[in-house]
Amino acid sequence: MAEWDPELAELGEREALAERMGGEEKVARQHERGKMDVRQRIDALVDEGSFHEIGKIAGSPTYDDEGSLVDLRAANFLFGRARLDGRTVVVAADDFTVRGGAADAAIIGKQVAAEKMAGELRLPIVRLIDGTGGGGSVRTMDSDPSKKVSDGDGGYGRGARTYVPLNPGWEHVVKGMSHLFVACPPVVNRLGAEQVDREDLGGSRIHTRNGAVDDEVGSEAEAFERTRQFLSYLPSSVYEVAERGPTTDDPDRTDDFLAALVPRDRRQVYRMRVIIDSVVDDGSFFEMGKAFGRSAICGLARLDGWPVALMAGDPYHYGGGWTADSSQKVCRFVDLAETFHLPVVHLVDNPGFVIGTEAEEQATIRHGARALAAVYQATVPWCSILVRKAFGVAGAAHSPGHRFQYRYAWPSGDWGSLPVEGGVEAAYRADLEAADDPDTLLEEITERLNSVRSPFRTAEAFLVEEIIDPRDTRPLLCEFANLAAPLRTPGPTGFPYRP
Repeated sequence: MAEWDPELAELGEREALAERMGGEEKVARQHERGKMDVRQRIDALVDEGSFHEIGKIAGSPTYDDEGSLVDLRAANFLFGRARLDGRTVVVAADDFTVRGGAADAAIIGKQVAAEKMAGELRLPIVRLIDGTGGGGSVRTMDSDPSKKVSDGDGGYGRGARTYVPLNPGWEHVVKGMSHLFVACPPVVNRLGAEQVDREDLGGSRIHTRNGAVDDEVGSEAEAFERTRQFLSYLPSSVYEVAERGPTTDDPDRTDDFLAALVPRDRRQVYRMRVIIDSVVDDGSFFEMGKAFGRSAICGLARLDGWPVALMAGDPYHYGGGWTADSSQKVCRFVDLAETFHLPVVHLVDNPGFVIGTEAEEQATIRHGARALAAVYQATVPWCSILVRKAFGVAGAAHSPGHRFQYRYAWPSGDWGSLPVEGGVEAAYRADLEAADDPDTLLEEITERLNSVRSPFRTAEAFLVEEIIDPRDTRPLLCEFANLAAPLRTPGPTGFPYRP
């Protein structure tokens, strides 16, 4: 017998106990719900055989009177290092089969260590969340009557499951399976104000539309694939820059249909995503938060292989005008680009902030001002394409105006402090009130203003740098991406990422 064989045998026994998770019955129950167990999830996410678990045998042991180990209930929080498409990452995951994934069985030190590992080794962290809460259930008071005062370290900062999804750069949920709420339905129902189930209270339909999470997927397998896609656009940490992807799409490719895509009638809509798909590398657009703040389209893409952050206005929603929600979405997205040194491409169609009573009640101007500040704080390379409208304060957020304007306009470009439609009545109110035939006068004024509305008038004064054939947009954007690539500067930004 080798010197340390007894200890090595005990180590193997403890690891085997940890691998049982919550036991056969609870693991089977997890599978019956259509959910993978935590170890299956990790295996499905990472490159085969690459997961190296840390703290595997940490948990709650049971000893006999002689001090020999009888049983070990593993902690319900697993973490370690692994590879995703060859890149080293930290993976941290909840085990719902042990006390429903509640934090009281997680051992807080493991959670803290996972975040420290990611931060200090400058690695991405992928968090697989399946837990009931940060403090355990009321039932724990039987075994541990002490009650802890909430603090930032064990609560918001590192422990509480409810808040964890709100911190990453991107998060998604599985439709019909994932639920997020501050308090579970029995607690809410007990108050008597409403009666809800899990889906009513915290399903993906709610949280993808209120901005709490970015996206929903149809299955766990799709969630893992989307995670790999998202990370492929980013560096491993802020101390690096994102790598160039495949260069299989011709940077000089053009699409003739772009020349006729935007209607001459400014009241008619068009599909901005068709433009996006045309100008970025084929199939590379990775949209984020599609169901929230829908007048602003945000996502990651590639141009001649280089990852970029892409924003655009969607005229199908409020004509592309910014709401309180879309302003919040833009602010967070620009922060993401700034944090990870991604050049920004902005396809602009923004008639301004949405107006009216509802907009005022939602404090649109406050959220909009925050988005404007985020744009003007950005230091990453920035290129704007003025596709159609750029009006008012929100229109001024089409680029950081105090910097060099790397900007192109389509012939359909239309800009100013206010659109002619609606703005005429405000500007010429006294004249219209005094006119014998205000309708005719309004028509005459509108026709006169439209005659000088051409973007060529702006270009004459060098107030827009270039007007281009829409078909040239992709080649020019690819040129921008290649010029921007060596300008990306690794390191922390001047301000932290705002969740």
